[in-house]
Parts: sequence; C-alpha cells; structure tokens
Amino acid sequence: MIRTLLSAGGSALLLAASYAFLAMPTGRSGEAVYLPGAAMAQETAEAAEVDTSTIREMVLGAEDAPITMIEYASYTCPHCAAFHAGPFKEIKKNYIDTGKVRFIYREVYFDRYGLWASMIARCAGSDRFFGVNDLLYSTQDEWVRAGEPQAIVGELKKIGRMAGLDDAALESCLQDGDKARTLVAWFQENAAADDVTGTPSFVVDGEKVSNQPYADFSALFDEKLGE
Repeated sequence: MIRTLLSAGGSALLLAASYAFLAMPTGRSGEAVYLPGAAMAQETAEAAEVDTSTIREMVLGAEDAPITMIEYASYTCPHCAAFHAGPFKEIKKNYIDTGKVRFIYREVYFDRYGLWASMIARCAGSDRFFGVNDLLYSTQDEWVRAGEPQAIVGELKKIGRMAGLDDAALESCLQDGDKARTLVAWFQENAAADDVTGTPSFVVDGEKVSNQPYADFSALFDEKLGE
C-alpha cells in the first residue's frame, strides 16, 4: 500500500502551515516566540525560483553499484516505517552492503511534522543521517502521536540528542526557514521528475516500482544482475 501525495496546492498550504507553526517555543512571558527566518520564508515561499542544488542526496552503497534504487518516503507514513522495519533491512544486508545496489533516500513532505523530522535528520549530517532515519521510523508511533505540535517537536529533539546533537544545533536547524523552503522545493522537483504520487515509492534504474515484499525486490534485483 502507498500513501497518496497531496496536490501542489496542498503542499504549498502545508509549507505555509509549517513556517507559521515554528511559533514555538514560548518565551518567559508565555507568548509565542517565532523562529528566526520563518516569516521571511513564508513571504518567499512562492518565489519563481529556488536553488535546490544545496540539498545533499542521502546515499548508501557503492557509487559504481550496477543497480540504483531511489526511495521516496515520508517520516509520517506508516507504510514507509513498515518498509524500513522489514524489506529494507534485507535489501541493505544482501544488496546495498555487498555493492550491488546504490540506494538513494529522498524525503516527501505530506505535512509539517515530516518536514521537521527531515530537518532534524539532515541536521545530524550525512554520516549520521541513516542512523537518525532508523530512529525516526522505529519510534514513529511515539513522536507522531505525541500530541500538540510543541510536544512533537520535543520528541523529535530527543531523537536528535540521541544522535549526538545539542540543543543549540537542534534549534538552529529547526529555525532555518530558508532550508525548509529549499527542501520543499527540492521534494516537489523530484516528485514531478519521477511522477511520484504516493509513499513509499521506488525508482529502480529509472523505472517506477511499487512497494512490495522483500522477495519481489530480490527477484527484480537478481534479474537485473543477470542481464
């Protein structure tokens, strides 16, 4: 099963909501403190061009692997969590770690929570990204259902701390309105280029592949390796 993407208009509304939210934490007076950059990001969210070249691809596996697999996934998508708990572990062990598959992970943003999770994961850097990735999926039920937005961000920060990030680094990453806007533009570019309509979605050597059991992925890879 897959989770269906929103329209471009829906994505824009969620992006605006995300910027508007980063209206926490509260100051000593109890009034909301808007994160620096959020207002500017909102105002420029509909700019004609956004330079997405600054967004780094998150990759596992040998650069010269004979097969390239791209996954499009959302941190709030339960089907994506199931894939990472099951088939992905076997794919990594038998194909990625053995140099047969180069794996590229690309985030999809259904909602502001997924965007915030992505910003935390990327804040950890490329060396720790996939470790945070695993934590976000394995604890998805906990942080997604934490309650109010401020509570969800609190849970995401806990995951960031587990990855070795301090509070200052986490605040800086979450306050980066330019980065949030660029990530959303990057996601929209990728989704359009690969005709991604839901998550998890996969592209293997340029061809769209549906979410499926490990045995089916394995058969597909073995067929390609035998060509």
